[in-house]
Amino acid sequence: MQILTQWIAQMSDFLWDNILLFLLLGTGIFFTFRLKFIQIRRFGQGFRFLFGGLRKKKHDGSDGGMSSFQALTTAIAAQVGTGNITGCATAIVSGGPGAVFWMWLWAFFAMTVKCCEATLGSYYRKSDGKGGYVGGSYYYLEEGIGRDKKWKIGYLLAWGFSIGFFAMFLSGSQASIIAESLNASYNVP
Repeated sequence: MQILTQWIAQMSDFLWDNILLFLLLGTGIFFTFRLKFIQIRRFGQGFRFLFGGLRKKKHDGSDGGMSSFQALTTAIAAQVGTGNITGCATAIVSGGPGAVFWMWLWAFFAMTVKCCEATLGSYYRKSDGKGGYVGGSYYYLEEGIGRDKKWKIGYLLAWGFSIGFFAMFLSGSQASIIAESLNASYNVP
């Protein structure tokens, strides 16, 4: 078991240090320039969409929909987990205040990647037959890339994403981070 753990740690270090870090940052930089700095150009429009409806009559959700603000808070709840919080705290502790600058720089380029992901998720969503929609990474990987019937790469990526997403929940990493924090701070076993 120790050999497997070492191998996984080596693969994780190799992928993050050599491939994923540059691939993710490079994708963000590419889309930032390709979309002509959309995170700056459309910031005002996004801000108006987000908070423009707050002055209107409250949305009670009786039609099954959500207001822009409700959609934002739901999206934030889905994206920001204990890994984001502990990751930022760990970066500041180990890297000092300069780490905040690099996190802001990384976030600037990551905004464009998230914009592209949300756009693809909306574009490739499907009706669930009950008046709602389903969509997300699986759907745009399957439908967007999966149209190439010869190689089936979209289907493989979509299934790989789904298996990896499910494995993330089985790993218990969120609970592990919380338990380690409680142990280090309050000596809770």
